[in-house]
This record gives sequence, C-alpha cells and structure tokens, in this order.
Amino acid sequence: MRSPFQPLGADAPAVLRALDLLILERAGPVLHVRLNRPAKRNSVSDELLAQLHTVWVNIPGDVRAAVISGEGAHFCAGLDLTEVSERNVTEGMQHSRMWHACFDAIQFGPVPVVAALHGAVVGGGLELASAAHIRVAEKSTFYGLPEGTRGIFVGGGGSVRISRLIGVARMADMMLTGRVLDADEGQAMALSTYRVDDGAGLAKAAELAQKIAQNAPLSNYAVTQALPRIADLSASDGLFMESLISSIAQGDEAAKERVRAFLEKRAGKVQKAS
Repeated sequence: MRSPFQPLGADAPAVLRALDLLILERAGPVLHVRLNRPAKRNSVSDELLAQLHTVWVNIPGDVRAAVISGEGAHFCAGLDLTEVSERNVTEGMQHSRMWHACFDAIQFGPVPVVAALHGAVVGGGLELASAAHIRVAEKSTFYGLPEGTRGIFVGGGGSVRISRLIGVARMADMMLTGRVLDADEGQAMALSTYRVDDGAGLAKAAELAQKIAQNAPLSNYAVTQALPRIADLSASDGLFMESLISSIAQGDEAAKERVRAFLEKRAGKVQKAS
C-alpha cells in the first residue's frame, strides 16, 4: 500500500534533517517518524533514543499530529542489549531516566501520536508504543516483555504505562513467564486501539493522524495532557481539573467557531459507523 508521506523538504529544521537513525516524512500537518535500524529489528540504542528525543523537542510548529513506525519487518524489538551489559547501578539509573525523558516528550509533547505496529513490539518497543496515544496493530504484531527471563527489569516507563493498559497481573505474567501475545490477544487486552491486516497499519495510522490534525489544537492538547494526569488524581481533584480544562478549552476561539458551525448546521452530527 502506497505511503501518503513524502520526505522532509529543504525548509525543515537542519537538526531534523541531520538524523540518520530515523526516516522523517510529512503529509501536510502530519509528521511521520520511522525507526531505521531494520538489521537490528529497530532495537533502541542510546543514539537512536537521543535522536527520537531530538525529534519531539524540535517538532515544527505547523505539525498537528505524528505517526511513529518501524522500517523493515518489525516495529521495535526493544533495548539494544549490547549497550547495557557493563553498566553499573548509577549508570543504569541514568540510562533509565534518559528513556523516561524521551518517552515523556512523546506522551506529553505538543501533538497527539499514533503508533503503527507490526512484527516485534517487544520490551522497550512496547514501552515506546505505550507512550503513543493511539496504537494501530497489524496482524503480524506480537508483544513480549522478556525482561524477567533476561534478569533485568523494564526501565523505559513500562511499569507505569503498560500496566495501566493491561493491568499489573497481566504485565507480571508477561515478565515472569515470557508469555508472548499475538495481535488479537493484544487487541483484546487494549495494547492496541485498532487491529488491521498486514500492510495496512501505516495507512490507517496516517488516516487517524490526519483526522486528529483537523481538531482544534488546544482541544487535542487538553486531551493528551489532562486525561493521564486526571487519572492520577482523586475523584474530587480530578473533577475539579476536568472543570478547569473544560473551561479553558471551550474559551478558545477555535472551539467557539466549531460550536457555532454545529449550531448553524455547517458541521455534521455524530453518526454510527457503517
């Protein structure tokens, strides 16, 4: 299936055009970030992590949504283990915090992110996918958390993000036993938001990202920034935060125009999907 994306133009920031472990493309207001270490199943080296972080702190101001995917047969097979065997405790702690900073920049960055998943979504690859706001999984997708069998522990935010998607018990099962989930099992457990046939993931992710990009930017920002934080609050504090964010969002001029368009029948009503 033909990709809707085109390579970045010469007007793109030089810091983005200089990245060599990522392929960056655009389709209007949507930025496509593709991991580009296919020979290593897109495992995350320190340099790849740094380049991912660079993208999310330098997203052009006219980008309204992003898609992240993997080159080759796999999305991401996790941490590049060749870089961790000789780290001491302090270095390991600092390394984990580098992952946290990068994935926080993705989850709490300026635009919503859709992940297009296929093949291996394992370990740190699943941690990366869980930092996205929407996940589209192809039939070939499989999920694993082999840290327990390798004598290590998740360090890229998975204990927070993945456990909130599937629950602590299921995450513990995957880590303790090495259980691997296929695409249908992952969909049933909410690891993915959409399940599509092989070869259709990027197109579906691009379609969703284009739709998201048409929303009012402040509304998108409120959804990605407020919802996960409200989940951390008590019920009463969450309701107060909801009122605050709601009043800010509806006070935005773009929001007012969209409400006027609906009232004046210039915007369609919500319809059941066919």
